[in-house]
Amino acid sequence: MAGNKVVICGVNTSKLPLLSEDEKRALFARMNAGDKSAREEFIRGNLRLVLSVIQRFSGNNIESSDDLFQVGCIGLLKAIANFDTTKNVRFSTYGVPMIAGELRRYLRD
Repeated sequence: MAGNKVVICGVNTSKLPLLSEDEKRALFARMNAGDKSAREEFIRGNLRLVLSVIQRFSGNNIESSDDLFQVGCIGLLKAIANFDTTKNVRFSTYGVPMIAGELRRYLRD
């Protein structure tokens, strides 16, 4: 597994957790109740989502992967802040366009 280790911004991507939809719903409920540790856990559990989105933009050799990852994380944070749990939508359905939009804005500007 050491061959699959990729470190971006000091994060070992091979060690990132995966969250099920039930876990995401439970974490959102805890976040809405004010639990800051749930927010951190949710962010950490969705960093792979950021990685999957930045792969689309990594063919662009103008920016480093670290920079794209950081901008993607900003998009993730915005998606978490604006996600409406009352809608019957998976977080990734909402988060991917938010992350991609943040990356597009960064590359455009």
